[in-house]
Amino acid sequence: MAYKISDSCISCGTCAGECPVGAISQGDSQYEIDAGACISCGTCAGVCPVGAIAEE
Repeated sequence: MAYKISDSCISCGTCAGECPVGAISQGDSQYEIDAGACISCGTCAGVCPVGAIAEE
């Protein structure tokens, strides 16, 4: 199951730098995860400083 970034994202970019498959990119107002590219490894959720990432 893919991960999703909630509205509590502070756009720090930490998750994008840690994603092993490059599935995270800057969106209009916050970072976004490409569900089709996400491999559900959870690395992004583990490094998010505000806990804005969880399984969908």
